[in-house]
Amino acid sequence: MTTGPLLASHAAWRCLWTMALLMAVILPARAADDTILVVESYNAEMQWDANYKEALQEALGKKYRLEYFQMDTKRLPREQHAAMADKAWAMYQALHPALVILGDDAALKLLAQRLGTTSTPVVYLGINNNPREYFDAKVIKNITGVLERPILKRNIALVSELVPHVKRALVLFDTDITSQVVRQETFEGKSQQLIGGTLVELKLVGQWEQWQAEVLKAKDHYDVIFLGLYQALHDGAGKSVNTTDQVARWTAAHAPVPIFGFWDWAVGPEKTVGGLVLYGRDQGKAAAEIALRILAGTPPERIYPVTADRGKFLYSRKQLQRFHLTLPGKIAAEASFTD
Repeated sequence: MTTGPLLASHAAWRCLWTMALLMAVILPARAADDTILVVESYNAEMQWDANYKEALQEALGKKYRLEYFQMDTKRLPREQHAAMADKAWAMYQALHPALVILGDDAALKLLAQRLGTTSTPVVYLGINNNPREYFDAKVIKNITGVLERPILKRNIALVSELVPHVKRALVLFDTDITSQVVRQETFEGKSQQLIGGTLVELKLVGQWEQWQAEVLKAKDHYDVIFLGLYQALHDGAGKSVNTTDQVARWTAAHAPVPIFGFWDWAVGPEKTVGGLVLYGRDQGKAAAEIALRILAGTPPERIYPVTADRGKFLYSRKQLQRFHLTLPGKIAAEASFTD
């Protein structure tokens, strides 16, 4: 039997295969032109994430494949956040996406420096802090995005139009990074501030049991409560109170005074009365618009960061009735209702 040609053919294939492996190692991986990586600071169960992702999918999903990574920083201990950032970075390296979207402060804080060393354009959304706290825009040119500016002061000032003779207000937040930024940026690092004639006390609470205690005794000290962020609460055993509706529903059910919110996901017949709130969809929509401009050829450095929608009035009729509140005509004319 003649084996020469077969051996030669086999040797040729081995040579070609070896060359292909060498090329894969030597040449930089090509970007996946149809893929966008979305890194969420939080988790898919959070309504905020679900809302902005829905807007991203609507605007980008027909042309691009969106891949998601959840850093889960609300529920995981802080010492594990860096490891989650490493996993997100590994996913980026595996996908080589055409563009990266970073949802909220933790993702930008933990990934901006690494992504800034690449040529991949990056769009952030939901950023409460000044972005320069996370990266130097004079050096890193491939990152831009959407700022989130919770309208706490205006919301608090408006409450006097619904609750007569309001003098003191309690604002409850968890102790996560966004809550820390709110205290620094909005309250200038202080725990108390006079807003529109109302003395407002901001409390950052890490434990679920302490949160419950603050709500139950609120009537002794405050006329209204504002429900801030609560997704990073843990119980006495260190377990995440990860059913976000549980916190909102319990707080609303046990609040001895009217309770208001800053975000759309906190408003409802079993949640807060409402207020001038921000929407996750608006953040996603604004980020998608920037992403499309970049993908069409505009360099990120030529797109100045934007602030998304300034807020809309959203209320629950059931909660208004519960606390015997009537919306002023001007607000009622502009408001939407959850029920």
